[in-house]
Amino acid sequence: MLAYGLLALGLSGALALVTFNVVSDYLTEQRISSALVETADNAAALHYGLFDAAPPCRPSRDNPAECTTVPASRPAPDVMALLDQLPSTDSAASLLFFHDRWYSAVGRPVDLPADLVNAAKSGTEVNRRIEVAGQQVLAVGVPLTRSGEAFFEWHPLTGLDKTLRMLKITLVVGALVTALLGLAVGRFASTLALRPLAELTQVAAAVARGRLDARLQAENDPDLGGLARSFNQTAAALEQRVVADARFAGDISHELRTPLMTMMNSMQLIQNHRTELPPAVREPVELLGDDLDRFRRLVIDLLEISRDDGGDQGLRETVRIADLVRAAADATAGRSITDVAEDAADLTMEADKRRLERVIANLVENAEDHAGGCKGVTVQAGGRGVIVYVDDAGPGIPEADRERIFERFGRGGGDGQSRGIGLGLAIVARHVEWHHGLIEVTDRPEGGARFIVELPTKSR
Repeated sequence: MLAYGLLALGLSGALALVTFNVVSDYLTEQRISSALVETADNAAALHYGLFDAAPPCRPSRDNPAECTTVPASRPAPDVMALLDQLPSTDSAASLLFFHDRWYSAVGRPVDLPADLVNAAKSGTEVNRRIEVAGQQVLAVGVPLTRSGEAFFEWHPLTGLDKTLRMLKITLVVGALVTALLGLAVGRFASTLALRPLAELTQVAAAVARGRLDARLQAENDPDLGGLARSFNQTAAALEQRVVADARFAGDISHELRTPLMTMMNSMQLIQNHRTELPPAVREPVELLGDDLDRFRRLVIDLLEISRDDGGDQGLRETVRIADLVRAAADATAGRSITDVAEDAADLTMEADKRRLERVIANLVENAEDHAGGCKGVTVQAGGRGVIVYVDDAGPGIPEADRERIFERFGRGGGDGQSRGIGLGLAIVARHVEWHHGLIEVTDRPEGGARFIVELPTKSR
């Protein structure tokens, strides 16, 4: 678009410059030529009145109808009368230097440049653009027959200057309009040319967000058909692979649930009788119990991930956000930790209760088990509708790890310690995105980390 605009501006500017120079030169030459012709004609008429008028005559005695030339001396011509009798032209002033005197009908001799006057007196026809009383005029000098005598006129250039000014404005406006048209044409051309690439970008972004069923509709495009087919085949293969992996993870998780429940029940039975165990056995049993609990949570998380990857659409229903967050957070922490702002108490949204409860539970559980305990959960109106803050008492999360902790099996921690087994926060990010929300982590003002979840409400 910029290239089209600059090209149009360059071409129109060059054309405008050439047009202005040619037209202005032509109009100026025509104005000078007209002024020279008019001044020369007036000078000729004045010359006739001064030098070439016929001598007076008287009637003949023999024939009264005949005129006899009187050789008597001629009276001196009336110069001012001759100047007043000159044909009316567009000149603004007429001046005559005759018999070492200045005669002027209109204008002052002092307004004429001395060199121009001297050139005309010496027998050279001259013209020059000068300024008289703030007005631009063309001064023209024409020599008379006798040396040292000349006739001068100046012609106003106001009309010519106005015409050139209007021409300049018209050409500038035309160049700007042409540049704008070039920008419009460039935008249209670039949009038309890049439309398939824009569609490719949108579809690729959708696939990156997890919409593996997104496909390009440009397979018949003569330019991008091959790329579109290749992309669609790759996306289809990726979708099949992800579904197969999700099905495999789900099958494995389901198969593990039965032996896991047997082991958990057996461990619970052993822990109920741990006082009867020898002291050397109690510590290994406690460690085994902790690992079994981690294994249980891993299996649950794998089932959750495989459910999402398998295309589970969930069930949306209207929920009161504050009540759901309070119930999930307090139940996970085993105590009351939720604070609801007055403006958020009645906010509702279309949500999958299971997914949203899992978001809050995972964040609180992460704070309780790996960040020194949950310092509180706050619900207030703002952002996209409602904002949920989950604060912990841990060392915080470095900025370099704040994106990575939401990846699968991503780990982070300000002191180098692991924050969980890496699936809980990934599930949180997936579920928040499923609700068209946002999640980020920042520093808590009093120390520790603060997870911020923004969710869209039905109305604000």
